Amino acid sequence: MKRFLLALAVAACAVGAQAADVDAAAPAWKSTLKRVFDLGGDMGIAGFMKRSAPAYITGDFAEADRPEAKPLSANRNGYYDADLKWHGGYFDENGAFVKGHEVKTLFGMPYGVGQLIMIPLCLIMMYLAIVKGFEPLLLLPIGFGGLLANCPLAGVTAPAMMHDGVISFLASGIPVMSGGIVEPGGFLYYFFKFGIDTGVFPIMIFMGVGAMTDFGPLIANPKMALLGGAAQFGIFFALFGALGLAALFGADFFGGVDPVKAAASIGIIGGADGPTAIWLTSRLAPDLLGAIAVAAYSYMALVPIIQPPIMNALTTKKERLIKMPPLREVKKIEKICFPLVVLLLCAVLLPSAVPLIGALMLGNLAKEVGPSVARIADTMSNALINIVTIMLGLSVGSKLACEKFLSGTTLGILALGLCAFCVGTAAGVVMAKIMNLFSKEKVNPLIGSAGVSAVPMAARVSNKVSLQNDPTNFILMQAMGPNVSGVIGSAVVAGVLYTLCR
Repeated sequence: MKRFLLALAVAACAVGAQAADVDAAAPAWKSTLKRVFDLGGDMGIAGFMKRSAPAYITGDFAEADRPEAKPLSANRNGYYDADLKWHGGYFDENGAFVKGHEVKTLFGMPYGVGQLIMIPLCLIMMYLAIVKGFEPLLLLPIGFGGLLANCPLAGVTAPAMMHDGVISFLASGIPVMSGGIVEPGGFLYYFFKFGIDTGVFPIMIFMGVGAMTDFGPLIANPKMALLGGAAQFGIFFALFGALGLAALFGADFFGGVDPVKAAASIGIIGGADGPTAIWLTSRLAPDLLGAIAVAAYSYMALVPIIQPPIMNALTTKKERLIKMPPLREVKKIEKICFPLVVLLLCAVLLPSAVPLIGALMLGNLAKEVGPSVARIADTMSNALINIVTIMLGLSVGSKLACEKFLSGTTLGILALGLCAFCVGTAAGVVMAKIMNLFSKEKVNPLIGSAGVSAVPMAARVSNKVSLQNDPTNFILMQAMGPNVSGVIGSAVVAGVLYTLCR
């Protein structure tokens, strides 16, 4: 080992000597040797030992890295304002200043220890995806993205930064940089910026979902939309719960995010619709995206575990044995007109929901038109949605960095999300029981739980519980009605919340 290290040092020194002028040979040798001996500080093991988060995140740069302490002086690491108060951070690729913020981890643990804790948590998510089969197409890239984000000193989530440019101050006292050199960010930063910040990934996911969804069961029995609507009660439960947490622990409980916007973003978890949760949160509370996305997708994956006990507790054996008549055959013209009608109604009544609803209906229309656009529908439902799912999962996983995830706020979000999902499931079942009081044609209350938007898993779970009570009672197609209406319902609610909070 000693011989290997000695050979490495000699080789490095030789390279340094060749790169230097003859007169400057000694300084080059010393510099290269110093870099060799300092390699240990750039290794992951050293990263796990760090007490504080990187300075570009916190803005806590050493005095030597700051400009001269005088009013309105700045360098690439931050600036002094007119009152000589220091503001640390960085300039992004456009030259805008991004201010650092305090990083608070659970129990005040060191930043490196937080990264060390997040790695097994991400491995657990991957275990659930690979071994248990819980929503593997999503949990696997999310867990792996979190693993990448918590590899110390890897820089895969580091933002693009500008330096060595001309800094000027706006009238507001905020500095901007122009004409500088842009230091590229990590690849997950670009995934997130392109797909999540712009809202492109959730919309593309909705195209694929639409191309894989059959709205026939809903068209054949429109009253099932009531069950999908009832399941959205979980959204409002979480919304008011989040407002309660803000009132109890203070407005800063959500890390400086406006409590109303945070509550709206957290509430959408109750719809169990991951793309919708990402779309709304990226617009209202992007700092909470990691915890909200993980909560939404985790509870989607845990549908087979969470829902059956709720369904069995709220229904009787007699209700679970109700057999529903077969659905009528839906004509092709009905299936083609349905997405167009839904989109036009949305455009008239709730324009803010058009991006999600429009993408969903475009995919469904391509599916229903038939052979003339079969290639488009096939691309949306296969290649497109698969590619975007990989990039979406990695982007969401990048927000599992310890400084964003290991906090009391995250625990509160996870708890509210679980309660919201349970309330949504229960509300759908209860609505089905209420419908039976006024309808001659009885509805099996088990299909009410499918009103949450976890398509098609929630419908499959309803059918599974029904078969456990009666092996001949197949209700999958009937459950798909409230299931697909839940997708539309959660998108509509997201549009309403966005309109109210933007």
